[in-house]
Amino acid sequence: MAQLTDRSALARHRGRATAPFLREAVADEVQDRLAEVNRRFTAPAVVTPFPELWRERLPGARLVPDAEVLDLPEGAQDLVIHDLCLHWADDPVGQLVQCARALGPDGLLVATLFGGLTLADLRVALAEAEVAATGGMSPRVAPMGEVRDLGNLLGRAGLALPVADMTPFDVSYPDAFALMRDLRAMGEGNALEGRLRRFTRRAVLLDGMARYPAGKDGRVLARFEVVTLTGWKPAPSQPKPLRPGSAARSLADALDAARQEHEG
Repeated sequence: MAQLTDRSALARHRGRATAPFLREAVADEVQDRLAEVNRRFTAPAVVTPFPELWRERLPGARLVPDAEVLDLPEGAQDLVIHDLCLHWADDPVGQLVQCARALGPDGLLVATLFGGLTLADLRVALAEAEVAATGGMSPRVAPMGEVRDLGNLLGRAGLALPVADMTPFDVSYPDAFALMRDLRAMGEGNALEGRLRRFTRRAVLLDGMARYPAGKDGRVLARFEVVTLTGWKPAPSQPKPLRPGSAARSLADALDAARQEHEG
């Protein structure tokens, strides 16, 4: 399997992080979702590079570092949260499989990650500037999947009742340089294995920042799309979809009956 992420660089970026405000917002969102589940979880675990965010939110939870092999005992948890780091995984399906294996029957997985159009304006601006200056383009942002494709990963991991949805977080900055500084403060700097191993030319950065679309007030808007994946470990008590062809009445018959009732 090709290596997407330089894990040592990622660890350095996270170690320097000073303002994970977006992670706090996403953690709050996960808490709100759990509050809507009619169940009390007694053996939760959180896969996270920032365990301090969860110590008060989920007291007593097993806090597990984000690594290729997760420190999760098989069948020991009734809730696993994968906290906004799946987009850096070389094998996201493998991560979900490990989380699913850690769940007992009817256990819940909640995984959050950046997806889709996250930082689309920044990606386009820097790509255009680099092509104009050098004639080529280096990888700067980890590839991010669409909601439908990411939702399919849950089934591949063997989870039931899969749901995938997206929540946009729009953040305003004085300029594009402030956005880039904030990304470093969040620990989300470029950690791709194929990135340039030297500083980006100043001219490329200046041109990229000039290309970033700004509002009438000169401020720029950055969109972070956070995808939330939820799935349940299969259990006999769960509702199950009907077997194809098992309906006692066909859709055509139902529609025809409805038409006749309307005409009558």
